[in-house]
Amino acid sequence: MRSVIWLIGTSLTLAAASAQTGPQGADYRRLPRDLAAAATAYDLAQFKANRAELERLLADDYILAGSNGKNQTKAQYIAEATAPGSRTTYVALSLKVRRVWSDSAVLGGMVDAKGFDRGKPITAHARFVDVWAKRDGRWRVVFTQANEVK
Repeated sequence: MRSVIWLIGTSLTLAAASAQTGPQGADYRRLPRDLAAAATAYDLAQFKANRAELERLLADDYILAGSNGKNQTKAQYIAEATAPGSRTTYVALSLKVRRVWSDSAVLGGMVDAKGFDRGKPITAHARFVDVWAKRDGRWRVVFTQANEVK
């Protein structure tokens, strides 16, 4: 079964506000412009299961630590996030956390999400944190921790 993180992703705080375009609760206005653009692109890539964008925005050494206690690599996460019949239909964020340094950042919060896992309806309520690193002048997600909240 797909981990809850495919619904959550990184910061999942888009400027988009409807289930048709992306997660609700976005607000990157206080972030550096290049990080805000990368975080928005990552959120949309997750929401739309865009393999090419996920490949571009996740570091090659990316690790996802999920609620099931297992780690996923970049390839494993992307395979789950883009599996046939799997899609996100709704994401809303709250309790956002933002910490930014010159070459790293932590973006996180709480997420409520709905969607489908290989055709089966799923819902998620979780806390997540994404660690970003600026490498070769580009922001990339290097680590995600996501824990389901009951």
